[in-house]
Amino acid sequence: MPPGFVFYLLSIKTMTKISLHTLKNSKGMSAEICNYGARVTKLNVPDRNGVNADVVLSFDTLEEITTKETYFNSTCGRFANRIKGAKFTLDGKEYKLAVNNGPNSLHGGIEGFNMKTWEVKSVSENEIVLHYLSPDGEEGYPGNLDVTVTYQVSEDNELKIHYLATTDKPTIIGLTNHSYFNLKGAGEGSIEDHYLQLNADFRTGLDEYTCPTGEVFKVDNTPYDFRYATLLAHRIYNPVFASNRGLDDNWVIRREQPGVLANAGYIYEPKSGRKMEVLTTQPGVQIYTANWVEKQIGKYGKEYDALHAICLETQGFPASPNFPHFPNTVLRPGEKYDEWCIYKFSVE
Repeated sequence: MPPGFVFYLLSIKTMTKISLHTLKNSKGMSAEICNYGARVTKLNVPDRNGVNADVVLSFDTLEEITTKETYFNSTCGRFANRIKGAKFTLDGKEYKLAVNNGPNSLHGGIEGFNMKTWEVKSVSENEIVLHYLSPDGEEGYPGNLDVTVTYQVSEDNELKIHYLATTDKPTIIGLTNHSYFNLKGAGEGSIEDHYLQLNADFRTGLDEYTCPTGEVFKVDNTPYDFRYATLLAHRIYNPVFASNRGLDDNWVIRREQPGVLANAGYIYEPKSGRKMEVLTTQPGVQIYTANWVEKQIGKYGKEYDALHAICLETQGFPASPNFPHFPNTVLRPGEKYDEWCIYKFSVE
């Protein structure tokens, strides 16, 4: 698809302009960004022999992107992950949200940021800036939230994601990128042959709906311990994980101080030699192994299925608004939400 290629999505009310933009560096890495959902639709990175592969799952057509697996590679918000009971209290007032995941609210509600068409503020060869104004009351959240997401492909083979937001009323916010990675290439089978390493000594406990209970547990001597690189095939089917379907848990990233970039860990695929490190300013990383992806055809006519991808979603802790001892996710007028996620690629 050529840079700046424009789609048109016909909605009931209006004709909405949706576009694709290709970012690249001088080393052959490239990313295709779509302003629908502020999402990545392609991400080409080299293996140890210099051969590129597209390492994110997506679809070939706009219709599929907007109707199938709508979280694929998108920006999730206004609050990513789950809010317990689909409600929270802020400054003594209770706010009720859409229920769309068991009894909880997930990824911003029925129509989260992943389903919004973002304004393209600027675009260059290696960077795009996307903007969305979430109106007061959207999906039950207070305040007009002004958000920009910047994607950049660096000369160090990084996909850098920068989130900025301000509000005119006290609100909550938690943004993440929900990319589905397979370092062999999209549609090249299971990620059981990937290694996962996490710089995390703790993880948040979950209830039967995969929502935090407010408890925080050590990973020592448990299946949750990924402090050393671990082959996913050796761990992914442990019964403690998501009803034997795979990982869907939040780990507490080890860091010296809040708000600065920390290395959350990496994934590595030995056949291609591709390695992807994850750096972030956020306190948690949700690891999700595409447990609920149904068998279907994706890009290039390739088949996708459960466990064919892994997501490393850097974020505030899920359900943080429900638990005062979790890291703060409240944004007030005059403050700035300013967070980074960097996916850094190399080979071994």
